[in-house]
Amino acid sequence: MSEYAKARELGEQAREREWTRPSFGKQLFLGDLRLDLVHPAPEVPEEAAERGEEFVIALRRFLDGHVDPALIERTAQVPDEVVKGLAGLGAFGITIGQEYGGLGLPYLYYCRALMLVGSYCPALATLLSAHQSIGVPQPLKQFGTEEQKREFLPRCARGEISAFLLTEPDVGSDPARLSTTAVRDGDEYVIDGVKLWTTNGVIADLLVVMARTGGKISAFVVEGDSPGITVRRRNSFMGLRGIENGVTEFSQVRVPARNLIGREGQGLKIALTTLNTGRLSLPATCAGGAKWAVKIAREWGNARVQWGRKIGEHEAVATKIAFIAATAYALEALCELTARMADDRRNDIRIEAALAKLYASELSYQVLDELVQIRGGRGFETAESLAARGERGVPAEQMLRDSRINRIFEGSSEIMRLLITREAVDAHLSAAGELIDPDASRAERVQALKRAGAFYARWLPGLVTGAGNLPTAYAAFGPLAAHLRFVERTSRKLARATFYGMSRWQGGLEHKQSFLGRIVDIGAELFAMTAVCVKAEEDAHDLGRRPYELADTFCRQARRRVDTLFDRLWDNSDSQDVRLARYVLDGRYTFLEEGVLDPSIEGPWIGSPQGGENVRRRVV
Repeated sequence: MSEYAKARELGEQAREREWTRPSFGKQLFLGDLRLDLVHPAPEVPEEAAERGEEFVIALRRFLDGHVDPALIERTAQVPDEVVKGLAGLGAFGITIGQEYGGLGLPYLYYCRALMLVGSYCPALATLLSAHQSIGVPQPLKQFGTEEQKREFLPRCARGEISAFLLTEPDVGSDPARLSTTAVRDGDEYVIDGVKLWTTNGVIADLLVVMARTGGKISAFVVEGDSPGITVRRRNSFMGLRGIENGVTEFSQVRVPARNLIGREGQGLKIALTTLNTGRLSLPATCAGGAKWAVKIAREWGNARVQWGRKIGEHEAVATKIAFIAATAYALEALCELTARMADDRRNDIRIEAALAKLYASELSYQVLDELVQIRGGRGFETAESLAARGERGVPAEQMLRDSRINRIFEGSSEIMRLLITREAVDAHLSAAGELIDPDASRAERVQALKRAGAFYARWLPGLVTGAGNLPTAYAAFGPLAAHLRFVERTSRKLARATFYGMSRWQGGLEHKQSFLGRIVDIGAELFAMTAVCVKAEEDAHDLGRRPYELADTFCRQARRRVDTLFDRLWDNSDSQDVRLARYVLDGRYTFLEEGVLDPSIEGPWIGSPQGGENVRRRVV
């Protein structure tokens, strides 16, 4: 079996194969706009909402009075007193149940808290989200025993920081190559290996460690100060300079067998399932950055005058401001709708959470890039430099740098598109899996042909017409009704395009990553359009027409992006691009590299850390 086949098989074993609850995202990719699943958006219980609002207000006061984001950027470190203050507020246990010492707040308020922190200090938002979304609390809440929950969750809630350790120097999104091992020795496991990019790992009290037990991957809770653990170095990055991210080495680290999360071999499933809701933290911080950009764009657009007019009145700048504002509103809508669905628990949100992460990370970066452009030279200049010469220290360039990692964190955009594709075409693969599987036997293909025929005979006729063709459909959404009709029609067109792709490439479809990526991007735009329409219709009760104006502009912009993506499904240079890339890798064009010097520091491209002291920093 090839390495690719092994990785694919491992992923298939880890993913949730059953759809026991409805999924808006799954139906959207099948050409079925199930608006009833998201509208009206699920409500948060009044008591929980009151406690959530109180917490966000208290958090805002603390940030404004006790946190200096410029100091964190300058020193590349979050002060201990800030960590203690956040712990005192309960910020490390926002979604941990009250019975375990946490605040027990809904995901909606977890996201609103991260939106607030992310707008003020993205490094601090990363500290909180890495601890709660992918650290010890989330996997234990879903897979831990009651004994494990009572032992570890109260510690996490009161501020003992946790980290998630999966990536290795030679292993990114391909866990089939994981080399860290956990060998059973009586009532303990002995862990050996090296983990890379361990966010919070430099200061963590508790670790979730993924290690190979035999031929399978398992998850363990490990004490951060266990003998044999060495943090070889603290890594530095282009952004998020305050995060504690390092290289962690395990040498004969002994872990009690009772610290195994779930069963042996469940590690990858635990990681993937945890991320279904854990990913919601990233759209929240992205939305926070985008909303901050609206404020700065408005103020700068009014303050700066060129050629006798405010720059915000010049069309070239006005279109950028419109994009920033409309997109920020949509990202908030997308984040909050997905969080409310997570709280409601009636829907399977694995596709929605992945779409929200993908879309928010891509669009928020564009928003912040446009803000830097609007600010011009002042957008490129650091906040510290601006303040030193007497101007307002606006950290536009820092926010752009800090946001760049969101397109890589917790699954790069390219990996997210592949993950979403696999879930979105699940119905097709269930019906015609062996039909397009090059390794299937003739008998399996015959059976698959029968199943596929029955499935497509029922499914394809439904893609011809629907509510989107009726001028009165979705009338309750007023001026946004036309956009929802577009979403309904386009979802059917998207499903037809997916079917055509399967018919054309069959088993080779999984290798058409550019085609599949555009399919996913179209679905993401449609989901965002739906979310913004739902939010605007709700907000209009208190804010009048203003939410409709934002949502209408966003939908018009999104529709143009969708049209371009559809055009590129079939009219593109993908094949030529792949061929050219192969030539580049083969060294055909090394003459292009003449006349330049490489400033890289000598060393292997990939390797384990060499030497170094234990640089672990403890929060006292």
